[in-house]
Amino acid sequence: MDPHPGDKVLIETVDKQMEGTMMPSVRDDSFVLKLNTGYNVGILKKKIKKVALLEKYKEHKLEKPKAAHAKGKKTISILHTGGTIASKVDYNTGAVIARYSPEELVDMFPEMEKIANIQSRLISNMFSEDMRFQHYNIMAREIAKEIEAGADGIILTHGTDTLHFTAAALSFILEDLPVPVILVGAQRSSDRGSSDAAMNLVCAAEWITQTDFAEVAICMHKSMSDDVCWILPGLKCRKMHSSRRDAFKPVNCLPYGEVEYATRSMHIFDSSYRRREKGSLTLKLFTDVKVGLLKAHPHMFADELKPYSKYDGLVLEGTGMGHWPINVVDKITEEHKSIYDTVTKIAKKIPVVMAPQTINGRVDMNVYSTGRDLQRIGVIGNFSDMTPETTYIKLAWVLSNYPKYVKERMTENIRGEFNTRLQH
Repeated sequence: MDPHPGDKVLIETVDKQMEGTMMPSVRDDSFVLKLNTGYNVGILKKKIKKVALLEKYKEHKLEKPKAAHAKGKKTISILHTGGTIASKVDYNTGAVIARYSPEELVDMFPEMEKIANIQSRLISNMFSEDMRFQHYNIMAREIAKEIEAGADGIILTHGTDTLHFTAAALSFILEDLPVPVILVGAQRSSDRGSSDAAMNLVCAAEWITQTDFAEVAICMHKSMSDDVCWILPGLKCRKMHSSRRDAFKPVNCLPYGEVEYATRSMHIFDSSYRRREKGSLTLKLFTDVKVGLLKAHPHMFADELKPYSKYDGLVLEGTGMGHWPINVVDKITEEHKSIYDTVTKIAKKIPVVMAPQTINGRVDMNVYSTGRDLQRIGVIGNFSDMTPETTYIKLAWVLSNYPKYVKERMTENIRGEFNTRLQH
């Protein structure tokens, strides 16, 4: 017989018998069996003498609990874009099951019902590395619908890989935002004991209900411990670790604040944020512009730059204070003359913006001759302390909305993306 995931079977091998539930296998030459003890074991098919079906898998539909709405509570709309935060593993089949309805979400995270009235729905289901500009527009439109319907705050669940790109994009799109929009991710899936999903969601909801905040922000763990979540500026933070729960850090600024999970108390570090107020939300959406992001590195060639001449804009991720290999100092560096000429030609055709590769600190192209030469040939971005990711998103957004005023808008502090003074 050919067993399927979820079937209860008895497998007889050359030396023993094993009873359990069939699980999905990534290998064609073996079965994975969940034993009655709860452990999984892999069994090579060539060693199996017989497979007997004990019970065919039947899907059990559980009755959904009803999410109760109470008067006097604020309403939070949770919009999902996929990811692990609202998913569980069905250990009968090994499949990952997404739970997105308000009832299912409250069942997974019962604390949420005590904080606010919860509305929840899926708006897309995708890996965050597959995001494109049009997806930002979809999110923004769905956020606008929830605000128009009376939501007091929005939580957007999102994969962590490009969470800071989306936070920056929504920060620019959502003009005159009247309520908070908090992006929440999870580094560990919801079925794991080490999951950060519940705490991140709960802290985001507490921040929404307890403060007068009305900005786009990210809520993630402050440290590896399950004690505090940071509320991070959507335009000035970055994913700094591939897997740790405290992967997201503020860049050149303080967090807006933090939420203590045990006590639910708020601590505000930067009170310069936008306050809630009645008004009309405006959406300044992205068009399908082409923007490049190129990192400076030793042993560069002019050919690396040439394809970007057909783009609408280019961000150069420069070394130090915003430098690029354009100086000819000996025979070995003669290629740098071609690089200089290529940057010059591209900057005459499209906006070329410098961003600091160092992440922390700011661009200062007045200090060394390299920077001054780059400015002379048209590279903009001097004194910017935006991360390369925010610079990339801002350039695409400015090209989409103000194509005739790119230089002016790129040097203007539109949504708090610049700091006049760097902070630790």
